[in-house]
Amino acid sequence: MYAIVKAGGHQEKVEVGDVILVNRLNAKKGDTVEFPAALVVDGSKVILGAKDLAKLTVKAEVVNDEAKGPKISIMKYKNKTGVARRKGHRQQLTLVKITAIA
Repeated sequence: MYAIVKAGGHQEKVEVGDVILVNRLNAKKGDTVEFPAALVVDGSKVILGAKDLAKLTVKAEVVNDEAKGPKISIMKYKNKTGVARRKGHRQQLTLVKITAIA
């Protein structure tokens, strides 16, 4: 059984026991969070209707609430003027473990 969940502006394919990175959630380590399901597949049975999906939620436990993504370097440069600017960014993420699809 697996589900497609909406998490932090993205959609992720998850199964019970999976550990995924999502955009920063307002939850502490050890908290339980719920994600709405966009699609659930159980063997040959596919649950896709909005009424059926409203009854289902995917529960997850926060493993790490201070994870960070990879460093991204940004460079702006203007030729022949001596103007150069460097900037970096690391996205703040939350690591969650899927505990139930119900």
